Amino acid sequence: MNERALVIRARRAVTPAGERPAAVVVRDGTIVAVEPFDTDVTGAEVVRLADDEVLLPGLVDAHVHVNDPGRAEWEGFATATRAAAAGGVTTLVDMPLNSLPPTVDVAALTTKREAARGKLTVDVGFWGGAVPGNGAELRGLHEAGVFGFKCFTLHSGVDEFPPLDDGQLRAAMREIAAFDGLLLVHAEDHHTIASAPACHGTDYRGFLASRPDEAERRAVRRVIDLARETGCRVHILHVSSADVVPVLAEARAEGLAVTAETCPHYLALAAEDVPAGATEFKCCPPIRDRANRERLWEALRDGELDSVVSDHSPSTVDLKNPDTGDFGTAWGGVSSLQLGLPVVWTQARHRDHTLSDVVGWMAHGPAAQTGMTRKGRLAPGHDADFCVFAPDEEFVVDVRTLHHRNAISPYDGHRLAGVVRRTWLRGAPVAFDAAPRGRMLDRGRA
Repeated sequence: MNERALVIRARRAVTPAGERPAAVVVRDGTIVAVEPFDTDVTGAEVVRLADDEVLLPGLVDAHVHVNDPGRAEWEGFATATRAAAAGGVTTLVDMPLNSLPPTVDVAALTTKREAARGKLTVDVGFWGGAVPGNGAELRGLHEAGVFGFKCFTLHSGVDEFPPLDDGQLRAAMREIAAFDGLLLVHAEDHHTIASAPACHGTDYRGFLASRPDEAERRAVRRVIDLARETGCRVHILHVSSADVVPVLAEARAEGLAVTAETCPHYLALAAEDVPAGATEFKCCPPIRDRANRERLWEALRDGELDSVVSDHSPSTVDLKNPDTGDFGTAWGGVSSLQLGLPVVWTQARHRDHTLSDVVGWMAHGPAAQTGMTRKGRLAPGHDADFCVFAPDEEFVVDVRTLHHRNAISPYDGHRLAGVVRRTWLRGAPVAFDAAPRGRMLDRGRA
């Protein structure tokens, strides 16, 4: 195939060298050159962005719970990937729970891929799971193309994806290290949380007290101790407590292969602002106070956190207990896949961060973590995945207009800065009224 070249001209384009005017040249779905704005490309189709638009690489969201098959009424591949595209996300990686079966062996991965076939508006990869008793399955999943393995150090919220105790965690890390895989850890210490006050009722302070900072710090320190012992590469999921950051810094100074992420809700929301009974704010680990939020921003600025991803963890509305507002029994997860970019940009610009910073956290960082060498950059050899973003345009979130399956989100009614006007996947604009063009990715070919 030798398609006619496409040139996208943007007065503002976020490249690996920073923001600048550029002409991005695309052929056969791949970026072949990033040239000065006025460069002439003979015979090319030319698209020129409006003066208030910025060309970003398509974002990479490496933490999404699609829940399909088995709980597709919570979220499915069709709805999740449409929401991703509407939010400028062109690649996502699906978590191994809360689907049925969970992705803990090759047969379940095959089932997952069959459920996704023909439904993908954006490109999708898959994480595997590390659970008690599936150590013999990990290498097969790795060879079948999962990007790594997720585990929990406490109850996951669903019985079919149980946590690893210390011995099981050590064994999994030894096995994963043997083939240089990556372990992702939901790190909260079971014993600390079991000793904390139980949560019930509509007061968010009760829920916050039930998931103390110390639970995160203690679990992360234990994971790092085991990484040192086994040589396993580890990634700490959804850091909510800034108390974790010094522990991560110490591990990196020692030379351990440890990365970490945080999420838009930890950077934008604060415990003091959660209304009574507003269970749409419940997630695990929890949204903490304003002072903690500012420390997370400092960690991003200092490079102590590597990426910002959604941890889109939806459910049906009834599981959020809207009738009682009981934080103790409501499902824990924030639905935000479509809104991550404007949520983060709204907060980032008030702290003097640039769009280049945001792209680093939401495109470069997750692509590097997953080993996707063709994603997340406006650079030759990368897929021509683009987000056309109007950073100064504002809007008010109406959850009823979002593409994810169930109309609930803590951002409903919030005024945000930044509108995704168009999304391109491998050199073609995403059209929601056309057949979906997303592909399934595997680690070996990503």
